[in-house]
Amino acid sequence: FVFSGRFKVNEMATNEASCEQPQKRGTKDKPNGYFADSVVSERRQKDREERLALVLWRRPIITLHYFLLETFITLKEWTLKLWRRRGTAFLFLVLCSLFSLAYSTEGAHQKYVQYLEKRFLWCAYWVGLGILSSVGLGTGLHTFLLYLGPHIASVTLAAYECGSTDFPEPPYPDQIICPEAGGMEGSISLWSIISKVRLEACMWGAGTAIGELPPYFMARAARLSGADPDDEDYEEFEEMLGQAETAQDFVTRAKLGVQNMVQKVGFFGILACASIPNPLFDLAGITCGHFLVPFWTFFGATLIGKAIIKMHIQKLFVIITFSKHIVEQMVSLIGGALPGPSIQKPFSEYLEAQRSKLHHHTGQGTPASENWLSWVFEKVVLVMVCYFIFSIINSMAQSYAKRRQRSQQQRYSEEKTK
Repeated sequence: FVFSGRFKVNEMATNEASCEQPQKRGTKDKPNGYFADSVVSERRQKDREERLALVLWRRPIITLHYFLLETFITLKEWTLKLWRRRGTAFLFLVLCSLFSLAYSTEGAHQKYVQYLEKRFLWCAYWVGLGILSSVGLGTGLHTFLLYLGPHIASVTLAAYECGSTDFPEPPYPDQIICPEAGGMEGSISLWSIISKVRLEACMWGAGTAIGELPPYFMARAARLSGADPDDEDYEEFEEMLGQAETAQDFVTRAKLGVQNMVQKVGFFGILACASIPNPLFDLAGITCGHFLVPFWTFFGATLIGKAIIKMHIQKLFVIITFSKHIVEQMVSLIGGALPGPSIQKPFSEYLEAQRSKLHHHTGQGTPASENWLSWVFEKVVLVMVCYFIFSIINSMAQSYAKRRQRSQQQRYSEEKTK
């Protein structure tokens, strides 16, 4: 009996030792896991730095070469997608052929065709500018500052100068011209100017809403398939989710705030983020896609917020800023600043030139030439458009570099498993 008791005690001790051994082994293996994770993160950081160094002003030949290869791969992928949806593409071609036939055939329907063409091209122009502003190609083109804002400002100045908003409906001719009948002084209201620019502003806002769809679809497809998407923003989003409890800096906490609002509040959270100028809204699209928010919930809230609420806020700001008395006060304040009349004079000349243009009709000779302010603005627009094109080239070249890095990593892992 004593022997059997000692045997049971020894057996229990050996079982406890055997149970402790895996725990000890696990504690020894844990630093190895941390080491492997650190090696992977260091390699990713190194690859990212190599890609970011691939820009036109540092490595122009390789950047252009990679850009052309990525363009070829993208066109090939789009061609395959069109071939898979060849029924829809064929129907679209048939509709285009019918419209072309109606456009080229003479008849009483031509006035309706021309009206539809005029409206379609005008709306497509502003929708395209809105997409370019938010789609994320390269750095994004700030089309509100370059196109829509100046357009609203010119309509506002014209309305106060002409005393009317009865100049031609959009798309305008080469320049806005006051109607010959003129208008009464003080008959212009804020609402009449808002109504005059509502179509182009809403179309631009709808374009910005469409431009927010790629991050949503990318994150949704990655969540459903479980694959690792080829996108830097999504990788940053996953890293941010992993560091949610230890985040200290303001930017990360702001991103987490947007993510929590969208995830917990839903439709109205997306609407709130889309209704104000928000540089972090790309994160809202990724969050909605990652947490499988329904498409119409995301796009409906984004469309209402950007095309209706946000656009009316921006329109009001521009119209109030460029109203007649505000502009005159700003010019007088410029004259009282330190440089004095040397800066006030070109602004006054520019405004006077714009006013004379509004009353210039065909056959009355050429209006006064523009001063250096308009020349500077044209060059700023040209520089920003060129930088946007360069950023697209850099972005596509970096995408191809990431393809190469991924293929090299897959090749290395396959050789390691053999």
